[in-house]
Amino acid sequence: MENNLKNLRFVPCYDGFLSGNKSASEIIDICKASGFYGIEGHAEYGIFDASVEELTKTGEAFKKAGLSIDTYHLPWEDKVLDDISTLYECDRTRVVEKAKRWIEKAVAVGSTIGVMHPCNRRRHNGLLCYDVAIEGEDRIFGQVHKSLQDLLKFCEQFKFRLAIENFVPYSGGMLGSRNEHMTRIYEENKHPLLGFCLDTGHALMAYGKDVMSTYYAMEEHIIAFHLADNAGDRDSHILPGHGNFPWGDFFKALNKRGFKGNACVETPPFDIGPNYSTEAWCRMFRELNELVERSLKE
Repeated sequence: MENNLKNLRFVPCYDGFLSGNKSASEIIDICKASGFYGIEGHAEYGIFDASVEELTKTGEAFKKAGLSIDTYHLPWEDKVLDDISTLYECDRTRVVEKAKRWIEKAVAVGSTIGVMHPCNRRRHNGLLCYDVAIEGEDRIFGQVHKSLQDLLKFCEQFKFRLAIENFVPYSGGMLGSRNEHMTRIYEENKHPLLGFCLDTGHALMAYGKDVMSTYYAMEEHIIAFHLADNAGDRDSHILPGHGNFPWGDFFKALNKRGFKGNACVETPPFDIGPNYSTEAWCRMFRELNELVERSLKE
């Protein structure tokens, strides 16, 4: 099979460097030594928890080293102030304003795509997440629509794209956990700067053996990836090839499409951490490319 994935550029998620508390220069050295093309930025953490001026310098350092920070994970940690689907309007306006500030920071560091969760009210301390069917589809999708229309208009000045990420079901019908949720979000918010981020680990938890249905539901509008594996029971973020995700089917489908761009591997190396060695990062990059080659030969 002809390899159309020669322009698929693997980058690690910044999470993998977070526990090791590495500086930008140390991350640059690891990326260059291991073969990665850069990293995915991560709002509110480590080297990205900085001013626009400082982030501009960080972006310039990566660019000078021939590395990119093309994708950037927008804030997701706060279950209220990072939730674009929140049913409280006073909270929703604060969510949008916070996201705008981080979009400006993402642009400063050189990113062109911001990954965003469609909902953030996930299970925590015994509290259940939003269930779309219970809370009312029109209410929740209506809030997402208002948030995205405001954010997409803001993004136009930077030509910055938003990639809405499919999510895990948690207690049930959490927004983004069903293929039809993602389809509706796109159809109700069509915009040249709107697309999807496919999270393979989330899709596996939501659909099990039918996991590829999520890829095909989102395929035409995928502009970013979070590649991770798991056993199907929890979002354990293990390296692709070490869980139950059908990587052979995935890479063959992606090869048919011929995706070109960065693909964030949202896992650390499959090794002893948290301060992973350069050798571990090298092995991770090699294993990812071997997985692609093996998949296309099956």
